[in-house]
Amino acid sequence: MALARRIGASFLGLLLCSPALGVQAQEPEWRHALAVIEAPKYPKDFERFAYVNPDAPKAGNINLSASGTFDSFNPVLDKGELAAGLAPRLSLVTETLLKPSMDEVDAVYGLLAEAVSYPEDYAYARFRLRPEAKWADGVPVTPEDVIFSFDKFKELNPLYSTYYNHVVKAEKTGDREVTFTFDEKNNRELPVIVGELDIVPKHWWTAIGPDGKPRDISRTTLEPILGSGPYKIAAFTPGAKIQYELRDDYWGKDLNVNIGYNNFKSQTYTYFADLDVEFEAFRSGSVDFWAENSAMRWARSYDFPAVADGRVKRQVLDNEYKTSGVLVGFVPNMRREMFKDARVRKALNYAFDFEELNRTIFFDQYKRIDSYFYGSELASKGLPEGKELEILKGLGSDVAPEVLTQEYKNPVGGDGAKLRDNLRQALALLKEAGYELRNGKMVLAATGAPLQFEILLNGPTIERVAIPFADNLRKIGIQANVRTVDSAQYANRVRSFDYDVIYLGWAQSLNPGNEQRDYWGSKSVDQPGSRNYAGISDPGIDKLINQIIFAKDRDTLIPTVKALDRVLLASNYTLPTYTLRSSRIAYWDKFDHAELPTYGIGFPSIWWSKSP
Repeated sequence: MALARRIGASFLGLLLCSPALGVQAQEPEWRHALAVIEAPKYPKDFERFAYVNPDAPKAGNINLSASGTFDSFNPVLDKGELAAGLAPRLSLVTETLLKPSMDEVDAVYGLLAEAVSYPEDYAYARFRLRPEAKWADGVPVTPEDVIFSFDKFKELNPLYSTYYNHVVKAEKTGDREVTFTFDEKNNRELPVIVGELDIVPKHWWTAIGPDGKPRDISRTTLEPILGSGPYKIAAFTPGAKIQYELRDDYWGKDLNVNIGYNNFKSQTYTYFADLDVEFEAFRSGSVDFWAENSAMRWARSYDFPAVADGRVKRQVLDNEYKTSGVLVGFVPNMRREMFKDARVRKALNYAFDFEELNRTIFFDQYKRIDSYFYGSELASKGLPEGKELEILKGLGSDVAPEVLTQEYKNPVGGDGAKLRDNLRQALALLKEAGYELRNGKMVLAATGAPLQFEILLNGPTIERVAIPFADNLRKIGIQANVRTVDSAQYANRVRSFDYDVIYLGWAQSLNPGNEQRDYWGSKSVDQPGSRNYAGISDPGIDKLINQIIFAKDRDTLIPTVKALDRVLLASNYTLPTYTLRSSRIAYWDKFDHAELPTYGIGFPSIWWSKSP
């Protein structure tokens, strides 16, 4: 699915816990839960999720860290630096219509909405709000709030404009009912992704602020926002620290989907400009939890006394990766002329020596990525056959012939001889593309223009990967400059596609759907803020995306996704790097948790403090 744990398209119908009996077509049944692969495991009146502790104490404070800075509490916008704890779908302050279960692949249950209905052709989705749902000021959550939220997210945030492109309107259809109308029928994902929408209070955002001026949702703000969620912003230092306090009057604290959640009385985020300083704060006990992203640090930097005597715990967990695939790597921007030629993009891969990096700085902890859906059953393997081959052939000239006959393989390095062979392959590709070496520099033969570009990084973590890559490129005359910028500048440049090469990736659920249009659909190429980072515009890919969205069942979806994977790989839109299919976490032994859910760690939402 499209957004941070995605809920994908439905194939056997958005499954209900029990079948409908005698329901008229014009009166769709109300459903308390939606899912895609298996029917939701929890019945309508379930007491709680099985993985929580219903008796967890509501006590203590947890100290967390964040990198960079923040300058906004407005979750609607795709500009500014949103404070930690306010990201849509993960927010402590705002809430969504539906809430995911962490022990099911993709089931979601009513949160602000108590039920949802839709017709057989999925022409619309109707949500019925809970009568008890209230904002922190005591005002009920209304259909007008839902409509306002939808309109503003779609108007002001390019990501949601694309994501909700086929949701044409939201309107009030009852005292507690709001209906979303779709311009595509049989798009089974749309009712679910609408349920992901964070709801903000219309009456608050359209009122006069404490400065005597009307609030403006189109602008960033550091006024603590009003929400319906379990926490409120209690204190903050702009750009440096923010503290959330658990609300005693939270309307949903006894709701079945919330039992055992939100167990800390307060949560505090402290910001750090330097990652090493941030880690030292964890080592000293100023920060309680650390999610490790460096193989070297994981191998060498946990020799301090608190680890030795058990005051700091370390774990490697694969829970969060059981329902997802991923691609991470260097992404050339095809909006730049030099990267429009696939041979140039492919040549870059021959200069990346993963095996050497894995041996020297990664302690052999990582695996090389060879799929846009790496780690999932959706990843293509071998040569296409069966239905997958049939789908590819059905695209005719929109698919390059080699997609049908050649399996994607990354170059293999690891020693000097292999690297030299790979660089010779790169030189041959560049020659085919019209380049030649002149005085040690790779230039376009027709014009003499040098092949040079900038690798833009968000912080120093990937420098140890990018710099050896750039050194290898220089051996074949390509000048690649590695530039590290702060998170705010990086975000702004990525939003406006102002880069040559960046390093990032895409998460994939087991049920890809509408988000694929935002990742590599032609309409997203020129839309600022889209995640079409590579600048892909390809009619064959557009057709495959539509086939994925409207796949009638899972047996059709899987080979279609694999076909898309092959087409993306064959064009070398991204230089895939590496991944670890598990989470490395460390934390001070101040907390406890029940048996962790199958598909999540649940930190800190279902953990609790051992002492008040």
